[in-house]
Amino acid sequence: MHHNPIKRRPSRRIYVGNVPIGDGAPIAVQSMTNTETTDVAATVKQIQAIANAGADLVRVSVPTMDAAEAFKLIKQQSPIPLVADIHFDYRIALKVAEYGVDCLRINPGNIGNEERIRAVVDAARDRGIPIRIGVNGGSLEKEIQEKYGEPTPAALVESAMRHVDILDRLNFQDFKVSVKASDVFLAVESYRLLAKQIEQPLHLGITEAGGLRSGSVKSSIGLGMLLAEGIGDTLRISLAADPVEEVKVGFDILKSLRIRSRGINFIACPSCSRQEFDVIATVNALEQRLEDITTPMDVSIIGCVVNGPGEALISHVGLAGAKNKSGFYLNGERQKERLDNNNLVDRLEQHIRSEVERQQKRAAAEQIPVKQG
Repeated sequence: MHHNPIKRRPSRRIYVGNVPIGDGAPIAVQSMTNTETTDVAATVKQIQAIANAGADLVRVSVPTMDAAEAFKLIKQQSPIPLVADIHFDYRIALKVAEYGVDCLRINPGNIGNEERIRAVVDAARDRGIPIRIGVNGGSLEKEIQEKYGEPTPAALVESAMRHVDILDRLNFQDFKVSVKASDVFLAVESYRLLAKQIEQPLHLGITEAGGLRSGSVKSSIGLGMLLAEGIGDTLRISLAADPVEEVKVGFDILKSLRIRSRGINFIACPSCSRQEFDVIATVNALEQRLEDITTPMDVSIIGCVVNGPGEALISHVGLAGAKNKSGFYLNGERQKERLDNNNLVDRLEQHIRSEVERQQKRAAAEQIPVKQG
């Protein structure tokens, strides 16, 4: 029931598998497996969990030829497109290209000379595979490190542009670029500079952001700044945590900026002595019960009448706390029904699921999709 004023940066369109990237396509959310790639069963299981959380893409590290052989089996079982993460040995990129990888991520700092890049590009072109040039502040080329002394925005962008120029000379345009750093300001300024110089899609990330809490905060600040400026076509939240959490945080960032919504956006007060019911317990219970819902929806849960009615007016489902029974709203309209404060979770779940079903039926009748991005 809200809209965002963000004007996205124009960019070229590429496809990673069947997922469109750039040129106004929904910003794709990806994660990365942290299993041993040679453990095919464990890796496939984790990819399935990541896909179930809503990810559009999954990146898989392929550090050895043995891992490349395992990747062949993993690709056959993956429900979503796979990006192969390649470092040091360009021959691994050639092998996974043969096995049907959906995108190749190469690191300019360690993939080798132009001849090796040409071999990778030729393999990608022959099979219609896009490439991600993945620059990282922690692994810049030796000569760039010596030139700048330390990672700087100019250093990261120079590294990226060297390889953009190589791909241009090879007449290869199906690529996206990232310039990641663990420092928020370094990453943000690098992306800003790069966005002015190329028309390819940009993959966003704050690399090695940290644990679940600190990394989520750092990523939200850095990526939020860029996304609010219209910069970014795909993203990954890099956390020392379960990859499923990366997907959840990624969608939460997009949801908070009204860029792409998936599932319920809860508006809930932090609670105080004015609350007429246990707001925190109610919200926690609803979040767990309603994780399966993918239809975008705003649900406001406010514990008193100070802000409750106002938030409910701009929500699909709203609750304004009152003594014994709380005010209930649907699509901004106050309902005659009041909800018993002792049975809020069950009743709210019923109403929310009914509203989801109503939206889906309306969309089907009008032959329009209930958009998730």
